[in-house]
Amino acid sequence: MRYYTDEHEWLEVEGDTATVGITDYAQGQLGDIVFVELPEVGAMIEQGKDAAVVESVKAASDVYAPITGEITEVNPALEEDPSLVNSAPEDAGWFFKMTIAAPAELDKLMDEDGYKAFVESL
Repeated sequence: MRYYTDEHEWLEVEGDTATVGITDYAQGQLGDIVFVELPEVGAMIEQGKDAAVVESVKAASDVYAPITGEITEVNPALEEDPSLVNSAPEDAGWFFKMTIAAPAELDKLMDEDGYKAFVESL
């Protein structure tokens, strides 16, 4: 199941793990991504708190944790090629994986249809 936040993060849930990245809309707003700062594996991050930083030719932007949990893995490919966030934002350009500490937090997020409607309203 895939969920979305109003800060333009997506998360794909598989069991008790979520893979997190930014949406195609977000990467389009940022422009060419030149650097990504990923969180530390093992870090506990609360929902809504800064988890990563993405820098583009236009600006630097925070990536927020869509849920509370522990970082279990980061995407090493982004350190070599940050432009993956532009070319495959909702696939190979993922940022990190985390545990799902509070499954009820998922209920506050949007599904794909809700997110599409949200973006159209911007």
